[in-house]
Amino acid sequence: MTELDCAACEDRVCGEGVDCYDAAESVKSLYSRADAFSLKLLRTAAKIESRGYMRWPRSQEIIRFAKEAGFAHLGVAFCIGLFEEAGTYVELLKKHFRVSSVCCKVCGIFKNEFDLVQLDPDRVEESMCSPLGQAELLNRAGTQLNIVMGLCVGHDALFSKHSQAPVTTLIAKDRVLAHNPAGALYSRYWRKRLVDE
Repeated sequence: MTELDCAACEDRVCGEGVDCYDAAESVKSLYSRADAFSLKLLRTAAKIESRGYMRWPRSQEIIRFAKEAGFAHLGVAFCIGLFEEAGTYVELLKKHFRVSSVCCKVCGIFKNEFDLVQLDPDRVEESMCSPLGQAELLNRAGTQLNIVMGLCVGHDALFSKHSQAPVTTLIAKDRVLAHNPAGALYSRYWRKRLVDE
């Protein structure tokens, strides 16, 4: 198979129906064999994209997506640093859904129990972020769709891996760029720093 490097493509002919990797038939078979729930989410996502394109912010798209998919119970996995934002969004969600929310520091487990690097090495005990704990508690609660709000890089991946419900992201954490990680791609100064990295 040809090396995958769509990001380097200047033609983007896939948007016109061209199969650059000669994989369309095998990928179509994935969809034809997909379970009914996955196909429902696929159809729902297409509806939301069509209806809200350039009209709705992501926070609204998530609400519309969840309603259209028939979800009644949503989960919010948030970073303690985004406590206020999570509180605001959870209150909005509660007008439409049952909502369970869980903070990254849930269960208060200390980093030294798992030999994790601390932010402050002089501190005797520092609570760890617990993406597995967040996923487990939302799994137990029976949420149907989980929303990530600012989990750390890696913690978000672990949360998604262990969540039984599908996961979508409202906020991607970026402490330096006010939670706008794409900002580094728009700035030639940050692009240079990323190259030098």
